[in-house]
Amino acid sequence: MVTVDEVRKAQRAEGPAVILAIGTSTPPNCVDQSTYPDYYFRITNSEHKVELKEKFKRMCEKSMIKKRYMHLTEEILKENPSVCEYMAPSLDARQDMVVVEVPKLGKEAAAKAIKEWGQPKSKITHLVFCTTSGVDMPGADYQLTKLLGLRSSVKRLMMYQQGCFAGGTVLRLAKDLAENNKGARVLVVCSEITAVTFRGPSDTHLDSLVGQALFGDGAAAIIIGSDPVPAVEKPLFELVSAAQTILPDSDGAIDGHLREVGLTFHLLKDVEAKLELKPEKLRATRQVLADYGNMSSACVLFILDEMRKKSAKDGLRSTGEGLEWGVLFGFGPGLTVETVVLHSVATI
Repeated sequence: MVTVDEVRKAQRAEGPAVILAIGTSTPPNCVDQSTYPDYYFRITNSEHKVELKEKFKRMCEKSMIKKRYMHLTEEILKENPSVCEYMAPSLDARQDMVVVEVPKLGKEAAAKAIKEWGQPKSKITHLVFCTTSGVDMPGADYQLTKLLGLRSSVKRLMMYQQGCFAGGTVLRLAKDLAENNKGARVLVVCSEITAVTFRGPSDTHLDSLVGQALFGDGAAAIIIGSDPVPAVEKPLFELVSAAQTILPDSDGAIDGHLREVGLTFHLLKDVEAKLELKPEKLRATRQVLADYGNMSSACVLFILDEMRKKSAKDGLRSTGEGLEWGVLFGFGPGLTVETVVLHSVATI
């Protein structure tokens, strides 16, 4: 007789979950941060707010962002003037955009990850899709399954409205799925488009203006599994442990609300100073911020991609820029913190 315990053990992988491939994508429209204040106040018909524009210029200068990518072009905004106002009912127009564009951008990133992985997409057993940009049924996970031509039996999990910490959340979930389902290959996609949060400036809500200076569009995809196939799959990072916690006394530090005017948010962060981190610890993070802005959930996956590319460029023996161990933090609404301990894998 086969026991339940024996069945349970047979269902589980032997080794830890590992990241097997990473892919990223952005919309083609690139925005120069140095000229963005002039563009932003012109397109939102706010050039008469001279003092506020100067304040916004200082925000953009201090952001350390050089450029961002956005689905919203001048042509799109001219066709949708309600999106340019601060508090005009505009959710329908925003939804019409993101419901189509979020899975489409996710598909581009996923296709790159699958190509790097080198295995047929029919071997993908699970799909985890995450976005803070809009909600719909069936969800972006369903749309991506169709766009990529994944098996109709792929096990899907759709995460909406999580915020910036969710890049850590998807890693935590994918780790559990990979380690508890022998042979599982989990495709994780984070796709974010700011069409849901873009709005004109307000004299009384400066935190909204901060968001206009920071956020950009981007999608990242990773493939995670345990027990990599030798000589076929090339592991990048091992996911050693993962945890989530709500910081005490942090109510209201970061929050967002979906309303008729789109997604509104409140921001208040100063993490680097609190943790007393040295500049080199955030090199990859700063590079991604400079090149893409804050892409919410997708950011930490872009950072992992930046780290492994820099390691390869410098001829280092591991994917962690010469370091064996690392910690990934995702901070978002709550204030919620996701923590993932990573072990870089030798590449030589």
